[in-house]
Amino acid sequence: MIVTVTLNPSLDRAVEIDALNRGEVIRATEAHLDPGGKGVNVSRALLANGVASVAVLPCGGDDGNQLVRLLEAEGVEVLAVPIAGRTRSNITLAEPDGTVTKINEPGPAMVGAEFDEVTDRVLTRAGSADWVVLCGSVPPGLPADAYAQLCRKLRAAGIRVAVDTSGPALREAALAGATLLKPNRDELAEVVGTPLADLGDVVAAAQKLREWGAGTVVASLGADGAVLVDDEGVVTGTCPVARPRSTVGAGDALLAGFLTAGARGAAALAEGLAWGAAAVSLPGSRMPGPADLIRHNVTVHPQPDALRPLLRSGPPS
Repeated sequence: MIVTVTLNPSLDRAVEIDALNRGEVIRATEAHLDPGGKGVNVSRALLANGVASVAVLPCGGDDGNQLVRLLEAEGVEVLAVPIAGRTRSNITLAEPDGTVTKINEPGPAMVGAEFDEVTDRVLTRAGSADWVVLCGSVPPGLPADAYAQLCRKLRAAGIRVAVDTSGPALREAALAGATLLKPNRDELAEVVGTPLADLGDVVAAAQKLREWGAGTVVASLGADGAVLVDDEGVVTGTCPVARPRSTVGAGDALLAGFLTAGARGAAALAEGLAWGAAAVSLPGSRMPGPADLIRHNVTVHPQPDALRPLLRSGPPS
């Protein structure tokens, strides 16, 4: 069983359009409303593939209640912590060529007592968990080391912790000794303060996170696949998508697949890539199930030449 924690969840409205023309009236071709937030997506992906998961999240206002209803309708077990603020809503505009424009609200402020309640819920459920996954942005009102505080308590209890966040929160999670970090390309470049022009740069940046204290690092690179760096070395992989529809949640699906496959080595990276690619082929932030996975498109390369140029421009996952 995997426990996910999303401190800043959302309602995600995805709208498919023919083209984004500023200043014009644009008619949608399709629209989808899904539960949102990185940890929420991880739980949804796990459930879609028969893996037990519990989603812990703060919820407030009518939007928070709707978020819980949507998750329960999908069969996700939710531990909702009431907060005074209103759960945020995000908007995604998806164009036919795969271009995605996201508008994310900052989310409600959380106070210390609300975070303490989330922490208590997590620690109570974590004892029977294989992993605890801490995901997403840190909401206003909490310090940058909020996830790191949770990470230290969980690691002290001998529980494996995966963290997918950005900025100072990502650095703090590395310093706290997270078992696994999953940044995307832009998040990795930001936290180390260095542009990532090629695969060698990605590997060096991942190694820096490990030097700070993290265990395994999986860097998702959008259309360029992903890189795994751990004690056993470096593995890269790709999984092309014939018709991309939305990158929203692709990195979350990748993380879910990687954890499900054992979170170690080329086989786990290949499974994560299959899940991530399947998510890209689906509308909005839908998470893939077994029928959506196309594993024969995955290619992995253990211990590659770390200086070989690889990266192309494109949206991060």
